[in-house]
Amino acid sequence: MLGMYDVDIIEKKYVGLRDPNVMNKIKKILVANRGEIAIRVMRTCREMGIRTVAVYSDADRNALHVRYADEAYHLGPPPSRESYLLVDKIIEICKTHQVDAVHPGYGFLSERSEFATQLAAANIIFIGPSAYSMDLMGSKIASKQAVEKFGVPLVPGLKEAITDIEDAKKVADKIGFPVLIKASAGGGGKGMRIVNNLEEFESQMHMAQSEALSSFGDDAVFIEKYVASPRHIEIQLMADNHGNVCYLFERDCSIQRRHQKLVEEAPSAVLTPELRKQMGEAAVNVAKAAKYSGAGTVEFLLDEKLNFYFLEMNTRLQVEHPVTELITGLDLVKEQIRVAEGHTLSFTQDDLKINGHAMELRVCAEDPMNNFLPDIGTLTTYRVPQGPGIRVDDCMEEGMAIPIYYDNMIAKLIVWADTRENAIEKMKRAITEYRISGVANTLHFGHWVMENEHFIKGNFDTGFIEKYFKPEYLATPFDNNLEEALSIIGSYIFSNQTTGPAKGQTDAQNQSGWYRNRRELR
Repeated sequence: MLGMYDVDIIEKKYVGLRDPNVMNKIKKILVANRGEIAIRVMRTCREMGIRTVAVYSDADRNALHVRYADEAYHLGPPPSRESYLLVDKIIEICKTHQVDAVHPGYGFLSERSEFATQLAAANIIFIGPSAYSMDLMGSKIASKQAVEKFGVPLVPGLKEAITDIEDAKKVADKIGFPVLIKASAGGGGKGMRIVNNLEEFESQMHMAQSEALSSFGDDAVFIEKYVASPRHIEIQLMADNHGNVCYLFERDCSIQRRHQKLVEEAPSAVLTPELRKQMGEAAVNVAKAAKYSGAGTVEFLLDEKLNFYFLEMNTRLQVEHPVTELITGLDLVKEQIRVAEGHTLSFTQDDLKINGHAMELRVCAEDPMNNFLPDIGTLTTYRVPQGPGIRVDDCMEEGMAIPIYYDNMIAKLIVWADTRENAIEKMKRAITEYRISGVANTLHFGHWVMENEHFIKGNFDTGFIEKYFKPEYLATPFDNNLEEALSIIGSYIFSNQTTGPAKGQTDAQNQSGWYRNRRELR
């Protein structure tokens, strides 16, 4: 039995409705999002001479993205279903204020095909792929059916939905345990169950179907071989409406908790040039299978023997896109806008080269010492690190509260250096200088990752946290109190200038006493 997102059904749905290949000059963009991604998009728009429109909920009335935009309009109460997900109201704002195009950022409406369709009907450009591409890649079943025709490697298993328990048991037994039951629609680990034996299969399948139905309104699931200890490698793509597709190399996103990424880097520490080319070309074939345009990311699983398998395609800009920008020198949002206007890509595959190494830490309001549970509160202290090769994408300032209604990411801390080793050291320095108080956060965890021997050697997979991390590792504070350190240094200098070393004590001995005091004050 095929799922409701069978590739043939999607093909028929969009016959004659694909985006036309026309040129459009974009003068005003509404960013249908909030927080750091809204500001990140607006900054590129400002550089391109494009006016920006922000939308906001009651919770974001005084948010930085609202103040940064050229225009800002209220949507509704804080819950996203009453504000940021109000398609009709967003389109009404676009019509009323002569908006040419909408950038969805990520999350919220970014992968809603019906949103793209309604914008097209209103003659408003959606800065992203077509509704057809989103529907096709939004279904894990249909996407597998489509990419298989292009020779893209797949994890052994079903490429169609299944509902009968007894039939499913036979399939699982044939594939060989452990197997993975996955929801066809959606992602983020929802509707996903690892099954180790036949005895627990039925209960796990029921739970997967129930969670898929409540999360995505669709209980379609499929079964595939569970790839143990994989790395999560994703390939950044950019495609235009003229048939040009390029891969912008890879990102390693294997440091995760609950299937959500925490640390990302580019390039990967384990890919050879030959494997990078193979995976990049496979990702290009995925884009061709989806008739794709704009920025997209193809995610692969890489096993211990460096075999790779197609996982899914994210039909939007990714949270971790800055690391790709830093190693390629490209502005991905600018490329998205140019493609939406109808231009060809501003580069070819031969133009692209990897320059140095970049890493990103998601600075989230959550407690690593308590199973990464989210935290809320007010940022009583908030000061970002600076210096060459350091980038902070955020939308926060001291005194602002972390809202309970949205994602708990405070910022993205991104660093670039000429080598992976130097990028690790730069990230450690940047974390040490980042000042946050008022909420639990992932800075200390990030510092621990950078000092972990397995991470340093590049020897890790998606089970990194489960294998190596224990909350007690963070029990000893690390020194990220730059202001305190400077105060101690000042006191030390002043003391030497006024009194000098004690009788019989050398300068070196006096300085070592300062280090002892510094440790005691942590």
